Amino acid sequence: MKRIVSTYLIGLIFGIGIMMSGMANPAKVLNFFDFFGTWDPSLIFVMGGAILVAAPGYWLVVARPAGKPLMDAKFHVPQNRKLDAKLIAGSAVFGVGWGIAGFCPGGALPAIGTLNPAVLTFTAALIAGIFAAKFAQTLTARRTNSATA
Repeated sequence: MKRIVSTYLIGLIFGIGIMMSGMANPAKVLNFFDFFGTWDPSLIFVMGGAILVAAPGYWLVVARPAGKPLMDAKFHVPQNRKLDAKLIAGSAVFGVGWGIAGFCPGGALPAIGTLNPAVLTFTAALIAGIFAAKFAQTLTARRTNSATA
């Protein structure tokens, strides 16, 4: 129960922060990317503030005497440290999508409650993209396995 409550509170704080910072507003995000037009640099301060809060938090967590999180047996850190085509392509698709739509998943999910059609469309496309990527990974794995068999 403690884990569910803490997860809810963390998500609530994150959502409120995203909404207050303007990162759930696609116009503000798109203006951040418009260097030669209506550039709005205020999101730099949002990102800088996030780093100022997160960096000491990470330090405190890693420096814990027990060396493990409070509500799990271990830290779940990605093991793959390679810069491969999959990572670069995924990053490019994410960046292009963010630049076109003005939403990223972190900004769109708290904004679902506004029932803005653009947010709902983006979220539906996000979910469809997740399923399409999983399907493509399954097909690739099958082809790789049948070629090596």
